Amino acid sequence: MSTLPSIRVTKDFTFDMAHALYGYDGPCKNIHGHTYHLSITLLGKPIADIEHVKLGMVIDFGDLKEVVKKHIIEVFDHALVLNEEAPYSKSEVISNEFEKVILMPFQPTCENLLLHFVDLLQDQFAHETKLVAIRLQETPNSGAEWRLEDNK
Repeated sequence: MSTLPSIRVTKDFTFDMAHALYGYDGPCKNIHGHTYHLSITLLGKPIADIEHVKLGMVIDFGDLKEVVKKHIIEVFDHALVLNEEAPYSKSEVISNEFEKVILMPFQPTCENLLLHFVDLLQDQFAHETKLVAIRLQETPNSGAEWRLEDNK
């Protein structure tokens, strides 16, 4: 029997999040929100064991969904994400009026959020299945992408 080929599988997600870019010189210095589109791509070989209930799958899309839901969607959906260095991030108005405020040790740009998501997901999959790409769209025309092949 020949060796099974490697296959990339991708699942897409959507969540809503607000942020502000502290010290930025454009309109994004103000609190504003986006509907983010997130694509997660894994690389692996389909399960070849004919006795296995998931025969032919690299990963069950439901399992992938649960991992992303737990580590990203449940945390960031409908949250306000701020740089912890911003003076307003510790204001009573922010902490008292909003339930889901996330203070990050970095500027919450699309690029930095993307790298944070890579860190959150990289070790969450079976050894045979690798995270190889994540794409985060902040708007229909703007996004960032991380690929394992670019970071070896």
